[in-house]
Amino acid sequence: MKISTRGRYALRVMIDLAEHANQGYTPMKVIAERQGISLKYLEQIVPVLSRSELICGIQGKGGGYKLNKHPDEVTVGEVLRLTEGDLAPVACLECDAKPCERTGICRTLPMWKAFNDMINHFFDSITLSKLMKDKDAQIELIADSTISK
Repeated sequence: MKISTRGRYALRVMIDLAEHANQGYTPMKVIAERQGISLKYLEQIVPVLSRSELICGIQGKGGGYKLNKHPDEVTVGEVLRLTEGDLAPVACLECDAKPCERTGICRTLPMWKAFNDMINHFFDSITLSKLMKDKDAQIELIADSTISK
């Protein structure tokens, strides 16, 4: 599994909106400038976040985007699944996968299932709020959340 630019940029957009939530709606152009992301690329990512109702937007003067939820309520897993699709490490564990003919005899399936659970637990235990902290506090919070499974 490799997280694409789309997933990483979506997280940057969400963190940016969380950090500037007290400023109301933020124009996409401002987010692009602050994050060093091309406006054209953001125009592909923001609608996905908007359709999922993680963010909302208004057009016109004073328009832009803002979070629909508190940063404590939005997880990295939620954002990545929107932008990346399934986070499964192997095809047979993807949501829409057809049943594998080897499921009953596969020696590696339990390992892949455990790894899939770890990936999802890890990303679901990290909120935007945690990512907004300074790096040292962030590392501590993330380590705590992964240890206390």
